[in-house]
Amino acid sequence: MAVWLVVLSLGSTGAHAAGTPGGEWVDNSLGLNVSSAILMAADTGQVLYEVNADAPRPPASMTKLMTEYIVLEEISNKRLSWDTVVTVSEEAASTPADGSQIYLAQGDQHTVKDLYIAMAVGSANDATIALADHISGTEQKFVEKMNETAKEMGLTSAHFTSATGLLDTTVISARDMATLARNILTKHPEFLEYSKIQQYKFRERDEDPMINYNWMLESNSSIQNFKQYAYQGVDGMKTGYISKAGYTFTGTVMRDGVRYISVVMNTESMGARFTETAKLYNYAFSTFEEKVAVPAKSVVESVEKVKLKKGVKTTVPVVTDADVSFYVKKGAEPKIELTAKQIPGEDELVAPIEAGQKIGTVTYTYTDEEGKKTEQTVNLVAAEPVEKAGWFRLTFRSIGNFFSDLFNGILDLF
Repeated sequence: MAVWLVVLSLGSTGAHAAGTPGGEWVDNSLGLNVSSAILMAADTGQVLYEVNADAPRPPASMTKLMTEYIVLEEISNKRLSWDTVVTVSEEAASTPADGSQIYLAQGDQHTVKDLYIAMAVGSANDATIALADHISGTEQKFVEKMNETAKEMGLTSAHFTSATGLLDTTVISARDMATLARNILTKHPEFLEYSKIQQYKFRERDEDPMINYNWMLESNSSIQNFKQYAYQGVDGMKTGYISKAGYTFTGTVMRDGVRYISVVMNTESMGARFTETAKLYNYAFSTFEEKVAVPAKSVVESVEKVKLKKGVKTTVPVVTDADVSFYVKKGAEPKIELTAKQIPGEDELVAPIEAGQKIGTVTYTYTDEEGKKTEQTVNLVAAEPVEKAGWFRLTFRSIGNFFSDLFNGILDLF
């Protein structure tokens, strides 16, 4: 596979003030040579930096992240397994030769796992279409599934027209691409076991293994051709290139328990997409720290208890079910306020209640020094169980309430 040696010569980075054939670059405070970009905290989804992040652009092979997500969903839902054998369709075997592929022939049989690795590591278009065809019958039917999934995720800018990203009619914004990446990492962390594979021999007879297009992987730090791009903690996710997209990259990095997601769109070269991403990561690690505003299992002032009906008790204590945390600039005193709460009305919550049952939500808002607001909503859950009361207790409670209301009514007359 001499093609892998050719790509190594294409990684030089230069400087074009106007941009690239993929479009104009946008001025920004970090000096990124990109048309759009975003930096997001993986655990909370908080956006820490953005450049033109809502502009829909061709993502090229970053499109495959949606295909990879759907395959993982199919496996999670027991409709596929890693060992499922896929028979290569005519459509997959006839994939145009102008992109990455592993040269599948019609009728070839390979496991889902092997094809998935070919897609994740080598960005193989034919392997991608083989998986799409196996799941949906045709690539076009699979594309319909991609767009349905995008809608379910709330990706408002996304419009998929292929499973691979070869068509420049597929578009998505940097923000939505980061949201897709976050969904993958949250629901299917096993994805990283595949995205971080540095090289993989698809067939025993293959002369050379596939080499991961993600030169930024930490595992490349000892490889001569890639070590200038390797970055500590990088273990995913997906590169891409077509002329109208420029060189693109959705990446993720984790250090000391903190994970970030990044997207850069329309950089000028194979190497530049990693050097521009490194600027985002350097900014993240040097600038921000995570502040826990409200720890998990905390009692929220003014929402300590919620009224309920037909229980052995008339209220249930509630606590937060997770941390409320924000990424703030190091050394800053963050302004974090409780800005909204949603709890059931007096007659809406009915016993029995289980410990840990969701009762409502509270929303906190962080305002940074520039006035930008970031919200985080956390569930309120029952701190303890409340059993349903027996008829005897309920009867006497009703009688007591009757006389209490009667007495208060008499007092109101005076």
